[in-house]
Amino acid sequence: MKLTELKYISEKREKDFNKLGVFTCEDLVRLYPRDFLDLTQVSLITGVEHNAQALISCEVLNAEFNRFARRPYVKALCQQSGCIFNAVWFNQPYVIQKLKPGRYLFYGRVQNRYGMGASMVNPTFEPADSNKNLKGIIPVYPLAGGLTQRVVRDSVRQALAKVAPVSLIPEGLREKYGLSPLSQSYAKLHMPQSQEDIKRASARIALEEYFLLVSAFRVIKGYGAKVRLNEYSVTERQTADFIARFPFSFTAGQLSAVREIYDNLHSPSQMNRLLQGDVGSGKTAVALTGMYMAVKSGYQAAMLAPTEVLARQNFALIQRYFPDFEACLLVGSTPAAEKREIKSRLKKGEAAIVCGTHAVIQKDVAFRNLAFVVCDEQQRFGVAQRASLSEKGEGCDVLIMSATPIPRTLSLIFYGDLDITTIKDKPAARQEISTSIIPESKYGDMLAYIAEQTRQGRQAYFVCPKIEGDDEGTVMSVTELYDDLSSKMRGVRLALLHGRMKEAEKNAVMTDFKAGRYDCLVSTTVIEVGVDVPNATIMVIYNAERFGLSQLHQLRGRVGRGSQKSYCFLLMGSDTPQARERLSVIKNNSDGFRIAEADLELRGGGDFMGTRQSGRVLSEIKNLKFPASVIFTAKAISDEAFSGAYDTGALRRAAMEKYKKLEDVVLN
Repeated sequence: MKLTELKYISEKREKDFNKLGVFTCEDLVRLYPRDFLDLTQVSLITGVEHNAQALISCEVLNAEFNRFARRPYVKALCQQSGCIFNAVWFNQPYVIQKLKPGRYLFYGRVQNRYGMGASMVNPTFEPADSNKNLKGIIPVYPLAGGLTQRVVRDSVRQALAKVAPVSLIPEGLREKYGLSPLSQSYAKLHMPQSQEDIKRASARIALEEYFLLVSAFRVIKGYGAKVRLNEYSVTERQTADFIARFPFSFTAGQLSAVREIYDNLHSPSQMNRLLQGDVGSGKTAVALTGMYMAVKSGYQAAMLAPTEVLARQNFALIQRYFPDFEACLLVGSTPAAEKREIKSRLKKGEAAIVCGTHAVIQKDVAFRNLAFVVCDEQQRFGVAQRASLSEKGEGCDVLIMSATPIPRTLSLIFYGDLDITTIKDKPAARQEISTSIIPESKYGDMLAYIAEQTRQGRQAYFVCPKIEGDDEGTVMSVTELYDDLSSKMRGVRLALLHGRMKEAEKNAVMTDFKAGRYDCLVSTTVIEVGVDVPNATIMVIYNAERFGLSQLHQLRGRVGRGSQKSYCFLLMGSDTPQARERLSVIKNNSDGFRIAEADLELRGGGDFMGTRQSGRVLSEIKNLKFPASVIFTAKAISDEAFSGAYDTGALRRAAMEKYKKLEDVVLN
């Protein structure tokens, strides 16, 4: 059903909905709220935690508009139960026309810093005697173009009345597992009467989504391994000689991983293996050993990395450990003439190894006899991207690596077609990273300590979650942080790095930082993946409560890569009990697999498929919060659907159609 068949949906609004990926009424029903405003209770502003959202009933005493400030603002002086506080609206001059002395309801974020009094920034408001909108539980949707929350809410309600989502779970299984009608769950999600409605509806919808996803994986993967086409001649002695090239001894976990790869390459079945291990566990050395097995046997090998920084870092290792084989680097910034030469040498088989980014998987890149493919940091690549590389050779053996630990039960569900190799130990020389949660009162002391460490030759990372800040002042942008640190840390050489910089600029900054020409790197999470600077011993993470635990663990893993004692400092923008509970997991654990399990328990399965700032996500269900058990229930129902006496034709078609839309599904 077309969107324009709904009331008040013009062609212009239809185009705005299209920007959100909404093209039909069915899509509109599946436009899940990104949040909910709970307006069922009025709070005392003095009792609201700092940075928490709250509904406040108060009296506006007066209001004024300052048009000459750097950011023009309207400020209202308010009173609630004897407490005087300010409400401020930035860049919203029209507010002054709507605010008159009298009683109002305000909803928004409360700033309640100790010793500084309370205030509100950019709250939504309406006169208390009207109370038409600020009541009940209100869904908050993503917006685009000229869409407003009111327009989207009205459109969704209309779509719900015209479209009834149908469950693809066989009726007998719906009854067995006591599943409520899917259309009823959508109605409760968009128009909840209580928090329990949201919880139950989210779980039911997420179960349906995961059921389709697991079913799609089942259809795509099929059963049985592919027969080996490439015969490897490398011997155990030759493999051991290659391992001896490294300046360190392989751990027991690394040696076991090498053995599994070696046995797989000499077996009758093609290799399709996931190599997962904690940060710093030595996965790259194992992958290079696997690549050696291929090139020593006369084949070509390729290594795919998500960023140029990581690709160049891997290429430097390949040049060091493969002096007897020709290797090349193919990235987006490679000059056109050099690209043509590299592609020619790969096609002729003159180059044995290529290391690069997405440039390697372009259609005009061909190989003479590609047999071994490595995808580094696999969670940054989609299924289709990985497949397009392995399809450049006949019967390629594939090794995909991940430093994001995945609970074993989940990896068996989503990586059911892969053999899983896990490296659990770390090099003996690596020291434990000391992790601390730094209160605001100790911030100056922390900066002084870091400045002293840089004078002793150490280096540090400062990481914040966003390239741009927000009007509420709760998140500092990376450029604001850079300016702030420049003024507070005189004499310390600071560099700036973020995702909007050109690749050449990012590479230059990382090269200079690694060479010691900068003391501190102020960055977004672009340094999260694979960056290896042994002299960096301090990691500072701002607004740490905004990151997933596994991502915090990844960021922490950028330090402690040398023999020196390293430190990780976590700063909170919102000091709530929930945030402290989560960050205490990072503070008290260094095992990435334990952290992944804790993240699953604390945040539920809804976060499993990822909500990283720069990663891809399973957008259909990323905003739904539900117990991790939902995933396992979906798996159980899928198993029964495919093995029982059910007509799975429609399910197979729907699952495959779903998969086409999710070809970039990744595990975060």
